[in-house]
Amino acid sequence: MSPNGSDLPRSQGAGGTPTSRRPMRRKLPQVLTAGLILATATGCSYNWEDFPRLGMPTPVTEEAPRILSLWQGSWAAALATGVLVWGLILWSVIFHRRSRTKIEVPPQTRYNMPIEALYTVTPLIIVSVLFYFTARDESKLLKLSDKPAHTVNVVGYQWSWGFNYVENVPGVTGDAKTDKNLAAIPDKFQNDFPENAGGVYDAGIPGDRNPQNGNPGPTLWLPKGEKVRFVLTSRDVIHSFWVVPFLMKQDVIPGHTNSFEVTPTKEGTFMGKCAELCGVDHSRMLFNVKVVSPERYQQHLKELAEKGQTGYIPSGIEQTDPARNAEKNTL
Repeated sequence: MSPNGSDLPRSQGAGGTPTSRRPMRRKLPQVLTAGLILATATGCSYNWEDFPRLGMPTPVTEEAPRILSLWQGSWAAALATGVLVWGLILWSVIFHRRSRTKIEVPPQTRYNMPIEALYTVTPLIIVSVLFYFTARDESKLLKLSDKPAHTVNVVGYQWSWGFNYVENVPGVTGDAKTDKNLAAIPDKFQNDFPENAGGVYDAGIPGDRNPQNGNPGPTLWLPKGEKVRFVLTSRDVIHSFWVVPFLMKQDVIPGHTNSFEVTPTKEGTFMGKCAELCGVDHSRMLFNVKVVSPERYQQHLKELAEKGQTGYIPSGIEQTDPARNAEKNTL
């Protein structure tokens, strides 16, 4: 047997002719070309202007850019981690592949403490950084102002949405703080209701359509440039209130009240939907959000009052004891 193993038997191809293994460096350009074609072909209908948002719609509230920034940062961190991992894999495949002239087993490395510490500590650092930015942004997004300009009680029920506009509407009498239909809402939210707010409502059904664009579901009206607080309640099961270009959604839970605030910055009609599987007709729980000028918003409230839609629809299931106690602890 020769020292370099030249007398070892070679694999035979068709007709008994020896076959040679094509070096990987010759195949690598073909693999990269195929990957590039696949990536570009799958995105041929993608708008290049949308690329910086990485699939997110254009933000239409003051709060949404914070969510977009967190989304982009998460993608950047994931891409950096992926490039590092892919680079190490390709480096190992290319520079540590088996030689055609050497058959000995290369030196084996075991229990390398610096390397083991590196791949243990690095993921912890990555997760900690992501947790910090997520917690920071979440606390900002869920912070409630002392007195919001407007309050809307969003009521989820199978299979549509109702909207209680807790407002002082001219010609409408009543008081949201004592209205029995809003009794399920905790005091910490009721304390911020306007004084003597009779209010108006809009109760939707799955067959409703937006008169301007024909989109299914009822339409929630909001004023541009003014802060709106959503108080989310449910009559039956868990739903989820999601306005797509707000870049934010929150669960609507029976027996527990959630809330968040937004300030719309762009007029238009936007799509909303339930983002929680809530039953057989979950797919029909659609709605629209129409952002208009403050003057047009006040006119819409008057139009609801003229239709006789004054007062409030039942907001939902009464707070459970654990939720009620938790609310008292946060006051």
